[in-house]
Amino acid sequence: MKPGYLIGLDFGTLSARGVLVCAITGKIEASHTHAYRHGVMNEALPDGAKLPPLWALQNAPDYTEAAEAILGAVGRGKIVHGIGLGFTASSPLPARADGAPLSVLYPDDPHAYVKLWKHQSAQAWAARINAAGGDFLRDFGGKLSAEWLLAKAAQIADEAPTLWAAADRFIEAGDWLVWQLTGQEVRSLGFAAYKAQFVPGVGYPQGIVPHLREKLSDPVPVGRAAGALTAAWRERTGVLGSAIVAVAVIDSHVVMPAVGAIEPGVLVGALGTSAAFLLLDDRARPLPAGIEGVAKDGVLPGLWCYEAGQAAFGDTLDWFVRTFPKASEPSQNFAEYNAAAALLAPGQNQLVALDWWNGCRVPLGDSSLSGLLVGLNLKTTAAGIYRALLESLCYGTRNIVEHLSAGGAPLDRILLTSGLSQNNPLLMQLMANVLGRDILVPRIDHATAVGAAIHGAVAAGVVDGYAEGAQRYGATSFLKYETDKTALAAYEILFKQYQILSGDRSVRESMHAIGAKPS
Repeated sequence: MKPGYLIGLDFGTLSARGVLVCAITGKIEASHTHAYRHGVMNEALPDGAKLPPLWALQNAPDYTEAAEAILGAVGRGKIVHGIGLGFTASSPLPARADGAPLSVLYPDDPHAYVKLWKHQSAQAWAARINAAGGDFLRDFGGKLSAEWLLAKAAQIADEAPTLWAAADRFIEAGDWLVWQLTGQEVRSLGFAAYKAQFVPGVGYPQGIVPHLREKLSDPVPVGRAAGALTAAWRERTGVLGSAIVAVAVIDSHVVMPAVGAIEPGVLVGALGTSAAFLLLDDRARPLPAGIEGVAKDGVLPGLWCYEAGQAAFGDTLDWFVRTFPKASEPSQNFAEYNAAAALLAPGQNQLVALDWWNGCRVPLGDSSLSGLLVGLNLKTTAAGIYRALLESLCYGTRNIVEHLSAGGAPLDRILLTSGLSQNNPLLMQLMANVLGRDILVPRIDHATAVGAAIHGAVAAGVVDGYAEGAQRYGATSFLKYETDKTALAAYEILFKQYQILSGDRSVRESMHAIGAKPS
């Protein structure tokens, strides 16, 4: 193998991170994180114009700024063979045919910006599309999410028809960034299949949004090369070598080879601000009831992958400790709350919560639902509430696991990854106790970025495939959390209450009524 490096880029909700990996040793030799200049715009545009409720936008130039900063910091003067990137999804934006984002041309129009994955105000359009139905919904449980591309496109077309007409392309931000880096518009099958319901040999759904098809292009499977880093980007960043850029991958998907998930029967949970769960299978099966979707070749070549998730995960805990702080530093807040919650026995807090702080993905696919906390009394403590929120995340995960298992796909191992899995051992032990299954946490730093680097290695031909990439650059050891049988017995009772509450239609109707816009 030739001396040189790989770069993996991980574009998250608030910032981007990059790692420089030695192609020979697999060692991470440098890393760099860059916060987005405008962060998440959910209250106002850069010019101060107020946004309606339930909006979540980003500014596309923030991504190129972050990419330049990271590539320069870790790659300047280095021989780079391959570059891979993972990106939050679905986060589409309207652009011109030359790649210019419409937010640069129409900075005062909120529809010109990236609609971040957590943008919820497209729910009415998702409901309308779902009510109309169609074969394209078959692999998505008969419904698509307001978080996905079609609903967001429909919202723009209805609310901003002039801007929609000005858009030559409607493109996922990850694909857009690959376009900027290579000068080639090469879309990823991962984004297209899971977020825009593209089916190879069939194409995108027709007749859903006016003129949408002409603003899209056919995708290519993951692991392919999109092109080499352009001369302009090499000059700006100092990157040397062939610098082949792989097609983009959804951020929760890109982690799979880094944690050793390359064969059927492995369930991976990427626990970030939201949570995504991916189960690999080697043959087509009917989509399990309530699961978000399934596609082939969008996560790893040759494998089917079921996708499910929780719309709020780390966000829920972050909201609580910020709203009810024990200390001035966020890390100290978490430490104190975790220490206090760990002292409570299962059920001691007498609380059950629903994990719908940002809507429910599985099994309801409804982003307008909200959180619920039942059992409050005059003895309830802040630590008790925090523990109930931790437990609710575990109940939501168990709900997903049970829906997947009911579909007949093999489920042999559960791997949980991300900063939460490494930094919150209480949450991981609660997961093992609530699920009644052992939990494995890969011992690897920057797993998502390393996964992106492996995609870059495959695209550049540095390795023969993902099996070799996982062996050479992925996790080699795992931390194991085993189920406490006594705790499991207590959680069986509490989880049943979670199921009753989450299945109660009147509860959901109340949430809809409370959250409805005033007439």
